[in-house]
Amino acid sequence: MSNLTRRQILLGGSAVAAASLIPAVPKTPLTPQMRMMAQAVATDISRPDYIIRLSSNENPYGPSRVALQAIDANMHRTNRYNMQGERSLAEVIARINGLTSDHLMIGSGSGEILNIAGMLAGMSGGSVVCIDPTFQALLRYAHSAGAEIIRVPVNEAMAADLDGMRRAIRPDTNLVYLVNPNNPIPNIINGKEMRDFVLEMSESRLVFVDEAYHEYVEDPNYSSMLELVANGHKNIVVARTASKIHGLAGLRIGFGYAHPDLIKDMQWRKTGDTTVLSIEAAMASYQDDEFQNFSRRKNRESRAIVEDMCERYSLRYIKSNTNFSLIETGIENQQFQSTMLKHGIATGRDFPPINKTWSRISMSKPEEMEYFVQIYARLFT
Repeated sequence: MSNLTRRQILLGGSAVAAASLIPAVPKTPLTPQMRMMAQAVATDISRPDYIIRLSSNENPYGPSRVALQAIDANMHRTNRYNMQGERSLAEVIARINGLTSDHLMIGSGSGEILNIAGMLAGMSGGSVVCIDPTFQALLRYAHSAGAEIIRVPVNEAMAADLDGMRRAIRPDTNLVYLVNPNNPIPNIINGKEMRDFVLEMSESRLVFVDEAYHEYVEDPNYSSMLELVANGHKNIVVARTASKIHGLAGLRIGFGYAHPDLIKDMQWRKTGDTTVLSIEAAMASYQDDEFQNFSRRKNRESRAIVEDMCERYSLRYIKSNTNFSLIETGIENQQFQSTMLKHGIATGRDFPPINKTWSRISMSKPEEMEYFVQIYARLFT
């Protein structure tokens, strides 16, 4: 990674300049109660009296108003088991995505879907091929279940090396794993290249595509692989989650999309469960386009603030298609983490084999990202 040039990695980045006065987020039903950051004059932003979480890729605005209303309206039902709720939610989600509910399973977060696929991959003791670095949940589970993990490093532009993955395939490879957009590298795979690769790989093995950040992508070159599931391909699984743009990470609800035969095979291996509140909150949130649009707009503002910082101080970064950025801070990440935490900011952990001076920065509210930029400038420039 040390040979990367700024031109290779700086994939765009004109940004909105920081305003001289940082507005407070209005306390509307869309924004949960929180202790607000002090009003800022020029670039002198007071330290907030809470930790700014730039470490876990969460939606800083919490659940939508309608999701919170659904939670409140169903609190009295928490003495009851969740008997029919999943079926109703499955029908809503399937309809939104142009599928039948037979193509869909609901998990306790998308993590459960990932774990089930990892279990299937490990049961036969074969191998799993993936990009490196990427999200690890499925890979950890597959390895524990007996699979060998074959990691194909990203290329010099930190993009997925699909040809390298092709070369890594072995006769015993029973699963190919792709995260698109990737995590911790927030880039995408070109839609046509991705589609061709997934079709090729799925001819003789399972292909799992994690689309946890799908709702944030605005790049026209991106394509979801859900179309392939809808077209009847039998060896493709797509996972999505309510934990990101929908702000329901604490309620644990996710979705797996696949051919009905494969869904049946995965369904009986579930070990977790959903709740009355998670089902009702998701049902409301997925039908609330206003909140999703709001979240995308604020996320775009926050990304622009961070990208402007990178341009201003000539920091390398990956143009993001998600709710986080990956930037080369110039400081070893563990030192960067501990220093930022002293100033009330939690940043991302290490992500080997990425060079230790890279840091994953989750997007929070724009005024909180302004504070992050101020602290970086004071300490490291």
